Amino acid sequence: MKKGIIFINGYTQSVTELNQPNRIREELDLLGVKTEIRRNLCFSAGLNSCSKIVTDCKHFDFCVYLDKDKYLPRMLEGAGLRLFNCARAVELCDDKMATFIALQGTGLRIPKTFAAPLNYTPQVPVNCDMLEKISEELRFPLVVKECYGSLGKGVYLVKNMTELQRIAEELKGKPHLFQEFISESAGKDLRVIAIGGEVVSCMRRVSDKDFRSNAELGGRGEVYALPEEAKSIARCVANSLGLNYCGIDLLFGKDGLVLCEVNSNAYFATIERVSGVNVAKAYASHIVREVYGE
Repeated sequence: MKKGIIFINGYTQSVTELNQPNRIREELDLLGVKTEIRRNLCFSAGLNSCSKIVTDCKHFDFCVYLDKDKYLPRMLEGAGLRLFNCARAVELCDDKMATFIALQGTGLRIPKTFAAPLNYTPQVPVNCDMLEKISEELRFPLVVKECYGSLGKGVYLVKNMTELQRIAEELKGKPHLFQEFISESAGKDLRVIAIGGEVVSCMRRVSDKDFRSNAELGGRGEVYALPEEAKSIARCVANSLGLNYCGIDLLFGKDGLVLCEVNSNAYFATIERVSGVNVAKAYASHIVREVYGE
């Protein structure tokens, strides 16, 4: 019997988050693969006293990993389980700065980006000269992003030095970055879903209320004709980061599309509804081809 497992975060509750594993399981079942959804609360892998990985997942043919915990996928891979996406890809996409560093040298157009120096001494304020330098490099308004976060959370549009000082002070102990604001794309972007390095679906996301266009923050999805440029960007991103599946967010820059973020476990309910493409089926079919050669 063909068997797969889908791991989700142990504390996931929202309908949006639970739709993803349920839809993937539904499509895998239709393809003849018995699939279990398991929360990451069960200590499904660990290390014994001889530093050997032990797991109760060896009887599965593959794992669709939808959590962001970086230790479990490393142990599952160490035990020989095939993961979609692989542990390295999940780690790189989870950290926004690591994503850009991994893509250096590809020639992809990105916003000008600098990693914020971390402050591990709470009583010492953020260095003002450093903030002056970043404001000179990027000009206001600029974007500050927490390196770990999703659904548009932890992303700030900073309009002046007072705001920059306040936000930098709030984030000084958290990994974050400073980034050029692509004003042409304020309130809109392009979300593409790539599977096996090829775009299978896309939509334009638009917000009338926020510079961020995430649906979770009030943005809406619209039908959009897929640009050829987006296809080449998707291939490059997927190949460079080792992604079987991803959601790629592209900004509309004055000279073409600009890479904003890469999401290894992007939700697809909205894009399925807007585009009419069965993303879950496309992903399940890709997994079955990769694992079973069918």
